[in-house]
Amino acid sequence: MDTEITVRVDGVPRRLTVDTRTTLLDVLRERLGVTSPKKGCDHGQCGACTVLSGGRRVLSCLVLAVTQDGAEVVTAEGLGSEVAGDDAQPADAQPGDGLHPVQRAFIDCDAFQCGYCTPGQVVSAVGMLGEFAQGWPSAVTGGTGAPRLDRAEVAERMSGNLCRCGAYVNIVSAVQQAAGAAAQRTSGAEAAG
Repeated sequence: MDTEITVRVDGVPRRLTVDTRTTLLDVLRERLGVTSPKKGCDHGQCGACTVLSGGRRVLSCLVLAVTQDGAEVVTAEGLGSEVAGDDAQPADAQPGDGLHPVQRAFIDCDAFQCGYCTPGQVVSAVGMLGEFAQGWPSAVTGGTGAPRLDRAEVAERMSGNLCRCGAYVNIVSAVQQAAGAAAQRTSGAEAAG
């Protein structure tokens, strides 16, 4: 059965007719030509297809496209444009850089090898940092105090994304760098305001 949906992908409204059995990943890659979400395992185990829907991380290979009618979907391709012209750009961002601070941190920390998992890792890190900023605990968060983004905390929060090259050490460093840059921007904005 076919149905018509409207979904906003990386800031662009898209209206299309889809089979109700079609996944969001297949719509993105095969119908819309948005290829940054990768089809890795196609079973929700590797995280290569991670996108943001309504600001939350979702595995697009497990989500039916019809459930995204009216949703705002952001892929790794859309992250840079999401912050372009925004005060969220790091102080060292180059004009026209167009990179999200997490994308910049992945480059700075050499947090990729073959790059296949990188778009999913970057999107997952953006979603995870949002969850962390809202105070969501993870399985390793101890005590009742505010969680700290130490290596164990980052590794647990990013555990849904696999890297076959084993670039985890640099991925954790990149996430911590992006989190630190975000904290500096927040404290700087509070001091200025």
